[in-house]
Amino acid sequence: MADPKNLFLITKTHIFLTSLFFISLFLLSSSLLPVISPSLIVSSFTSRLLTAANFFTSPSSASDTATLYSVSPIRIRVKVNNESKKIDHAAKELTSCDIFDGSWVSDDTETVYSPGYCPFVEDKFNCFKNGRPDSGFLRYRWQPHGCSIPRFNGKKMLKILRGKRLVFVGDSLNRNMWESLVCSLRSALKDKNRVSKVSWRKSNLGNEGFYGFRFKDFECSVDFIKSPFLVQESEVLDGYGKRKETLKLDVIQGSIKKIYKNADIIVFNTGHWWTHQKTYEGKDYYQEGNKVYEKLEVKEAYTKALHTWADWVDSSINSTRTRVFFVGYSSSHFRKGAWNAGGQCDGETRPKQNKTYTGGYPWMMKVVESVISDMKTPVFYMNITKMTWYRTDGHPSVYRQPVETRASSPATGMFQDCSHWCLPGIPDSWNQLLYATLLVSRSSLPYKSLGNLL
Repeated sequence: MADPKNLFLITKTHIFLTSLFFISLFLLSSSLLPVISPSLIVSSFTSRLLTAANFFTSPSSASDTATLYSVSPIRIRVKVNNESKKIDHAAKELTSCDIFDGSWVSDDTETVYSPGYCPFVEDKFNCFKNGRPDSGFLRYRWQPHGCSIPRFNGKKMLKILRGKRLVFVGDSLNRNMWESLVCSLRSALKDKNRVSKVSWRKSNLGNEGFYGFRFKDFECSVDFIKSPFLVQESEVLDGYGKRKETLKLDVIQGSIKKIYKNADIIVFNTGHWWTHQKTYEGKDYYQEGNKVYEKLEVKEAYTKALHTWADWVDSSINSTRTRVFFVGYSSSHFRKGAWNAGGQCDGETRPKQNKTYTGGYPWMMKVVESVISDMKTPVFYMNITKMTWYRTDGHPSVYRQPVETRASSPATGMFQDCSHWCLPGIPDSWNQLLYATLLVSRSSLPYKSLGNLL
């Protein structure tokens, strides 16, 4: 016989999710219908429901091993201009499942761009240039449970981006994704010289972590802004007149403010830098106003920072013009120690074979999902934690450096990179999911209306 207490909690859960469903539907239909397509409404709606559902765990699973939940709004119809329209088959299929819940399957299809041939891949991500001998880790593709995703098509993606600006803002994992996308788009060009670096010399933005590429024939740019915390790094004078670093949890990073007005798509992330010793210990580092905390737990600091980011997005971003994405935590795979304490991942050549996800769920992503669920701006949450957890084989490891630098033997005590990813590699799949989302959300709009959509 079922425990009455558990029955009460289950009923309460169902009431909560049902209420959330109708409240989200009402808010989205009233605020977004006049300006965007039915596909985008469903995609935004699905994103919000997935965010809330992923954050909501069952009463008995409050630990870090909480299940990754999903909500599937199947057979949704919406009205635009008082006319009922059907969502096309591809859009309907993609919005009826959680595209981040799946598995890696074997696939011998060639990579979108050839290993070692994209000049925009940094050496530290260019595993093939640095002598990685195996390529089997490239023979897998991400397959969501319950739906299929289109393969990345560079020509179509460039058409979606025509006349627009896509900006990645965040840490080096977002840079990983940015370089992947630039290379994927470049591969679609007949004349590879029609893409060029953006010069920031006149504006001095190059000194503030701005990088960009312009695709001349499509009059679009794909840029990256370094902002590992999204909030402002700063300095204060201590009691002895010496400067010490602080992190202003209540101030958005200044360089972000310079780009948002002419950005059509912004892809944010922050995560890995919050695991470093200084941020994790939180001693005399976190600042609000003029107050520097003697001690502040990293979770509380991260939550404050994310609320600062969310408040800024809600007050500054025009969601009828600019699409906002947030990329979740990318899994690391250090064995036998941390990144700076002998951690290793070399020798891995295949994904984890576990069919059941047992990696737990980073506390940071629970914070992200909680914050996003309270925002008025639609945010497309790219929950990549699970899909990256399987890929122990995709990191640069010792191949973050060329042979002449690391010596011939991997066992020389050098730092291994088990956080970032080889390119080509795993970030290509993130961009495939980004492409699928953009493709679906523009599917029912005439091309001339894309300026309003993106």
